[in-house]
Amino acid sequence: MILSVDVISFLFQPLPFGAFLPLDSLFSTQGIMVMLLAAYGVAMWMFLTSAPKVHTVMVSDLAVAQQFYEGLLDLPAAEVPLHYYYNYEQTLGATSIDPLYMSSATMSPSSATQFNGTEGLWYQLKKNTQLHIISGATLGKKNNQRHVCFDRDCLEQVLMRVQMRQLKYKIRKQKPLNFLVKDLDGRVIEMAEVSN
Repeated sequence: MILSVDVISFLFQPLPFGAFLPLDSLFSTQGIMVMLLAAYGVAMWMFLTSAPKVHTVMVSDLAVAQQFYEGLLDLPAAEVPLHYYYNYEQTLGATSIDPLYMSSATMSPSSATQFNGTEGLWYQLKKNTQLHIISGATLGKKNNQRHVCFDRDCLEQVLMRVQMRQLKYKIRKQKPLNFLVKDLDGRVIEMAEVSN
């Protein structure tokens, strides 16, 4: 017995939408949870990739730092990034800061717990890079103003800005990067990279 089967018409026959997408399992409790987790993952990825990179610099005097970064370097003020409102960065290295670079006023346990990530000065360094200036560094030799940073890239960008503005500067060390800048009032500002 021979059966004739039309294979061509069977292959090109339109299939219902449900044949490709199992709707009963998609709208089950597990399916909904998987869709919610995937949506959450995509939202977090978009949030984190759009968040600006933030470099933190500790200074010995915020007023002098404001004159330096706004006046001499002409950095525009920036808004505090959204992720800093949630203070997730407080625990990311607060225990690894060398006490040599902190003043005694900032080392008290009560002030360490009261630090708010939105405090200090905020500047736009590049398109998606911000500079966060906080107090906490001690004065340098000869009572020089001192700006301390844990990130070499940050100091290299500040040095490039100093060079572009044609300010007087002197590189003292390459590794870790340490240079001096003279402001318009004749104050010497020491910019120092702290190596971990």
